[in-house]
Amino acid sequence: MNIIDELKAKVKGKNMKIVFPEGEDVRIMGAAIRLKKDGLITPILLGNIEEIEKVAKENNFDISDIEVIQPEKAEDFEELVDAFVERRKGKATKEQALEQIKVPNYYGTMMTYVGKADGMVSGAVNSTGDTVRPALQIVKTKPGVSRTSGAMVMLGKDGSRLLFSDIAINITLEPQQLAEVAVESAKTAKLFGIDPKVAMLSFSTKGSAKHELAERTIEATKIAKELAPDLALDGELQFDAAFVPSVGAKKAPGSDVAGKANVFIFPDLQAGNIGYKIAQRLGGYEALGPILQGLNKPISDLSRGCSEEDVYKLSIITAAQALAE
Repeated sequence: MNIIDELKAKVKGKNMKIVFPEGEDVRIMGAAIRLKKDGLITPILLGNIEEIEKVAKENNFDISDIEVIQPEKAEDFEELVDAFVERRKGKATKEQALEQIKVPNYYGTMMTYVGKADGMVSGAVNSTGDTVRPALQIVKTKPGVSRTSGAMVMLGKDGSRLLFSDIAINITLEPQQLAEVAVESAKTAKLFGIDPKVAMLSFSTKGSAKHELAERTIEATKIAKELAPDLALDGELQFDAAFVPSVGAKKAPGSDVAGKANVFIFPDLQAGNIGYKIAQRLGGYEALGPILQGLNKPISDLSRGCSEEDVYKLSIITAAQALAE
């Protein structure tokens, strides 16, 4: 059974409600119809009702059994406006909230926050910032987590499963934040059936190079071990030392992670983004995600170049995240 089939089995019949702020997009609509038909989630489409109906008609889609909401015309609009003002604690007036909650990403995030939806999937049309900003303002990060981060599940042709993080959100991270990403990434890995062995990556292995960048990873490793003392985690490790058993045994003898790692924490966004794309394009790995971590409720960010299939899969992942909360 592949990873998506495993997650389908978890969410099927659980009536998990996922809201889609980009309901007018044909990829979103097509995926929502499939998800509803397969009994995997209860989709909610947001947007201009007339435009959504027009797109459905043009593509011969039957959306008669899918809930469609135009935020400013919704019965609970005022309710969510007031809840937003309260949540922002003086950072937004009622007048400002009236305008912001008209924006589908804000309305969808509020639905998720108050429990009218179990999660949200956006980003097919909107930028990452437009998806993440409302999430950070409203849903916010979990206690003990100062930053959200993005993980990518990498699926090998041989059935192997790896997790790369952070590959989507933070350009640089301080040691404390990098340690938090490591701990959250291990939790994400478990959702996908990965028994986490976490490698804190660097261009240095166990002091082989001396530089402040390597020192940052060393410090992050120490903090992560304090945060999760039972977690199999080690660093600083070069990728070959983390991944190749013979190299790990030579460069980091006695490590319970070197040569066996399946969760890789990159030192910055540049390295992570390049790394997963090399694995995808040269190594033939399928990249699943990005999966946002560290939020109190699951909010998922699609790529603007996504396909309907990408929307379908990430929606299933989002529902599984909600179940795991």
